[in-house]
Amino acid sequence: MKILRSMLSRRWIAATLLAAAGAAVCIRLGIWQLDRLDQRRTFNARVEAQIDAPQLELAGDALQADLYNMEYRQVRSAGKYDFSNQIALRNQYWGNEWGAHLVTPLVLEGTNEAVLVDRGWIAAADFESGDWAKYDEPGRVEVAGIIRRPQSKAELGSRSDPIPAAGSEALKAWYFINIPEIAKQLPYPVLPVYIQQAAQAGWDGPPYRSQPELELSEGPHMGYALQWFSFAGLLILGYPFFVRRQEKNGVSTEGSARQASSAGSPHSRTSRPA
Repeated sequence: MKILRSMLSRRWIAATLLAAAGAAVCIRLGIWQLDRLDQRRTFNARVEAQIDAPQLELAGDALQADLYNMEYRQVRSAGKYDFSNQIALRNQYWGNEWGAHLVTPLVLEGTNEAVLVDRGWIAAADFESGDWAKYDEPGRVEVAGIIRRPQSKAELGSRSDPIPAAGSEALKAWYFINIPEIAKQLPYPVLPVYIQQAAQAGWDGPPYRSQPELELSEGPHMGYALQWFSFAGLLILGYPFFVRRQEKNGVSTEGSARQASSAGSPHSRTSRPA
């Protein structure tokens, strides 16, 4: 095929390889966006199933359930807080005000196990002063909220918490609720998830409770995928037409140059008789 021979000629081979690489990258990016779309749909289906599930009573057999895969399910538990092992979660906001969340082990009623409870937001001044005792809730408490998975680092970025060495002083302020590491400084077993406590009737002061705002749309991934596949199509289909056009223009230019050269040559002029 003539156009293929032109594209693989010495004149065009570098540009052809570049166009092929560009098309391959665009196709890969399109497939990546479809993968992201599939992940988003899977996440949405999982979350919607948990939102629609009945509230879980965190006691008895439920303590042995696959709690990790029940994230965002409504949950209720009862027990007593262990404020001696309470920690704070740094860099949290209430509106535009900076502060921290108090995260307290709740020793579950009738067991020697605990679950971490994100009890809500306190102001930066109280967080930095370490004056957390005024937010204690002594005695038996009932906690309602949603199940959340632990986190060891941000989805974007590399920040993580400095993990205390064995025998060192417990770390009181964390960036993430990293349950496997926090559990190492607690004197009892801890469940693999934590509870993000919901606001309850009559509670109008700090710690201010909140629930996550979930975005369950499919996002822009399909649109992005179509864009990348369109770019690949333009390269795959458009590049050969570009090469053919350039080749035709080149032939036309060369022919015009030969004609002009021939017309200007002395040998081409007709001698007039004397």
